[in-house]
Amino acid sequence: MFVDEAKIFVKAGNGGNGCVAFRREKYVPRGGPSGGDGGHGGSIYLQANPNDNTLLRYRYNREFKADRGRHGEGSNCTGHSGADMILQVPVGTLVRDDQTGETIADLAAPGQRVLIVQGGRGGRGNQHFAKPWHQAPREHEEGHIGEERHLRLELKLLADVGLVGFPNAGKSTLISVISAARPKIANYPFTTLEPNLGVVNADGGTGAHGTQLGRTFVVADLPGLIEGAHLGAGLGIRFLRHVERTRLLVHLIDTSDASDADPVHSFEIISGELRAFSESLAEKQMIVVATKLDATTDRARLEALRDFSKEHTLEFHAISAVTGEGVRELVRSMADALDKIPRALPESFPELPSATAEMDQRAPGRGARSASVNRSTLTNDFDRTAATGEKDS
Repeated sequence: MFVDEAKIFVKAGNGGNGCVAFRREKYVPRGGPSGGDGGHGGSIYLQANPNDNTLLRYRYNREFKADRGRHGEGSNCTGHSGADMILQVPVGTLVRDDQTGETIADLAAPGQRVLIVQGGRGGRGNQHFAKPWHQAPREHEEGHIGEERHLRLELKLLADVGLVGFPNAGKSTLISVISAARPKIANYPFTTLEPNLGVVNADGGTGAHGTQLGRTFVVADLPGLIEGAHLGAGLGIRFLRHVERTRLLVHLIDTSDASDADPVHSFEIISGELRAFSESLAEKQMIVVATKLDATTDRARLEALRDFSKEHTLEFHAISAVTGEGVRELVRSMADALDKIPRALPESFPELPSATAEMDQRAPGRGARSASVNRSTLTNDFDRTAATGEKDS
């Protein structure tokens, strides 16, 4: 199932409470306060995973909560910090705040990671409140609340070339011929219900035995558009977001005898739908392709489309994906056009330090001691003591 939208709720862990404790040991006449700090709550990150291609894992599991920080203990022991949580999303995922609409991150590079919600800081124990005039403090701080957010995830597939056009224009047939993609192909409209990706080798090399692999690029086959798609007709324009990142558009138009539509009018309709969705799509470089050349006996409409493309300085090709006529020339033209179009760099987002790193920086030397405390030994008695009051150690 192809899922390109999801709404999730993320909640960072709360910080642990500081402890109120006093050191009372044999042969130590003046122990003093020894309440440890609470641990920091775990943060939640989103990371781009190249092995994922849909947001299906967030279709049914929509709430994610990081671990809270453990409460401080006596003998100046700092509580364990909650473990950070890393959520894997496909490369090309756009992260927005669902309540404000603010764009938080654009995960367009494999391995890119961004902090979504910061864990709460742990509270200070009573050891920090000791003063020469106040040597037995019973004050402590409670842990800070971790951040929480409602997020909307939108997947925009990463492809170099986007195939657009009316239903039954031959997009799925073309991508099945030039790549290893195997989309559903049938002689009725709206056969394609979800985008398909295919890797194309423009120069024919295999890379085996030290040979040259040649130029390769990714092609996206989108479900067909119809007139009024920007108003919700047909499948609408919900899949057009997947060509926003492409560098080149290939507009396929059926000029065969089986279609009675005017090719020039078809081109204008689809161009209008692209412009209604985004002005940036209408400004992308485009190649016009007349398809089903093997089923075209009357070349009048084909030549009319060729003249229209020449008049508007658009590159034009006529192909037959079934017989292979003109396909190789089209693929090489795509590669040549991509060589001239610079690849957009993904927007960088600074990564904030995790709660664990922040704790180690604020209290050096505590990590080793607190790490030696087994989490399983933190019983409800410790929690109750740190939350409400005192503890004699």
